[in-house]
Amino acid sequence: MKKEIVLPHNFRYRFYQKNLAECLDKYKRGFFVWHRRGGKDLCCWNIVIEQAIQKKGVYWYILPTYEQARKTVWNSITNEGETFFDFIPPEIEANRNNQKMKIELINGSIIQVIGSDRYDGLRGANPVGVVFSEFAFQHPIVWEKVVKPILKVNKGWALFNTTPNGENHAYELFEMAKDNPEWYTEILTIEDTGVLTAEDMDKEREEGVDESTIQQEYYCSFSAVSQGSIYKLQMEDAEKRVTHLPIERGEEVHIWMDIGKSDTTAILFVQLIGKEIRIIDAYEDFGKEVDDYCDILEGKGYKFGFMHLPHDAYHEKLGMKYTVAAQFEKRGFKVKKVPHLQKADTGIQLARKYFPRVWFDKEKTFDLRRALKNYHYKYDPVKKVYSKYPEHDWSSHYADAFRYLAVSYNQEPLEDYRVARDAYVSSTVTPKYGRLEQQLTAKRSRDRYVNSSTGY
Repeated sequence: MKKEIVLPHNFRYRFYQKNLAECLDKYKRGFFVWHRRGGKDLCCWNIVIEQAIQKKGVYWYILPTYEQARKTVWNSITNEGETFFDFIPPEIEANRNNQKMKIELINGSIIQVIGSDRYDGLRGANPVGVVFSEFAFQHPIVWEKVVKPILKVNKGWALFNTTPNGENHAYELFEMAKDNPEWYTEILTIEDTGVLTAEDMDKEREEGVDESTIQQEYYCSFSAVSQGSIYKLQMEDAEKRVTHLPIERGEEVHIWMDIGKSDTTAILFVQLIGKEIRIIDAYEDFGKEVDDYCDILEGKGYKFGFMHLPHDAYHEKLGMKYTVAAQFEKRGFKVKKVPHLQKADTGIQLARKYFPRVWFDKEKTFDLRRALKNYHYKYDPVKKVYSKYPEHDWSSHYADAFRYLAVSYNQEPLEDYRVARDAYVSSTVTPKYGRLEQQLTAKRSRDRYVNSSTGY
């Protein structure tokens, strides 16, 4: 006699969670904005289990980072002392891979917990159901360019849960979904659930939590001003300088890069016209080799000037014949080293200083502008203060490249670029394609070109 399996297992939906639990009966898309501690992940996790046993397929549970995915779901223990695996009936679990955070059920379905910071590894798969947990803190490219096209073809479903994080990509998607009959949307504050009370919020205030954070985290306000935002005011002012930027064909396009192989590489394409810093294009990708990026750059068809690389591009690494900078030089790029400054002070201040000179191409810098709007200081929930260090997340790669641009421009403004270019062209690059051995000199009152290892 077969044992009857009842789902959810070891779990009961709270009264306010029932709309989410029944959402997929009528919709393929759902967006739920719930307050902190509202039980978003436990609820969505049980939905995934039920869907996976009903229909064979691949199901993803995506959080902002790989580390957060492991901490929040894979290694998490609830207030009642239960793990997330306790909600899976033992009879339906066939295998569990701790390293890959993957569970296989007896019907062949696979449930995998994933971090959106490693989105390149998601390409090529075919999930039929996906949960984006804390979507406001995730890289939007995972939904827009990876998951959405897949689900459009296989008619799969997607659920989004989050607390707000300003009027970012999650806000934009939620606003679209509210007016779309194919989406179910819902906002629940502590006043709707009763999980926390006004007295609890008073205690939060007494412990030093700012009002903006309380409104955002517990009353689900998208408009609450984020105290941790780094470039919020500058980006608001920059909106009037977002337009279609024609490429000045007679002027060179300079490159600034934040490089990474196991991490994201972000590239800015910039023309310096008069006192204007025109960002005509931006690109980012994940997991590619230097030659791959060279092919991409060459495919742009731009007349390139200097390529500015951070200090780690000059590090010699075990197993590498050439440094990253040397590999770009070998492909014919004129490489310069960005002075190394601390993020928390000079670099960010310089970026703020030069913001009024920056113009953005409306179409080609959309992802860059979105990243700059979301760039923020890390919040310490224990001390209830923002760190002096920016959060390293999906927005930080473009923000780092932008900071490098400001640092370089401050060191060597436009009028010196032509001098540097002429000095570079007339110099000799060593056949080993290592650091530039020549001195870049300028007949000016100050000597900006100290040595070839810095390029300034």
